[in-house]
Amino acid sequence: MTEKVSLEKIMKESIFPVGGENVNYAQYFDGKSYLNMISLEQVIIGNVTFEAGCRNHWHIHHAKSGGGQILLVTYGRGWYQEFGKTAQALKPGDVVHIPAGVKHWHGAAKDSAFQHLAVEVAGVETSNEWCEPVDEKDYNALEWK
Repeated sequence: MTEKVSLEKIMKESIFPVGGENVNYAQYFDGKSYLNMISLEQVIIGNVTFEAGCRNHWHIHHAKSGGGQILLVTYGRGWYQEFGKTAQALKPGDVVHIPAGVKHWHGAAKDSAFQHLAVEVAGVETSNEWCEPVDEKDYNALEWK
């Protein structure tokens, strides 16, 4: 079983700086997250850190062609779910490929902080559509095994 991780442990041990509180996108998260943009040239990469229980809202990465997102899990325990599918548990070393047009959410487990690198896949006419929050009852029913 993957270890439960505290936010303090991630802040102390992460090889990428955690960054400041993610205030620009806070309205699209339930809980507190932190963002450090690692790269804004060639490939856009953000280091996203979630406090235990924090997750983003359902959202879609749109693109006329290309686009989407790749998550590289670096710390803690978390979840990824595509709309209409079962949530999958995430641990360090996991990679999630999210094609453009797929409604999804990702975030921390209830009892562990979580960190991933979010890689923006280049595309034509890309945009993000933020949707509704993850249902609290559905999130609370997720069990780490």
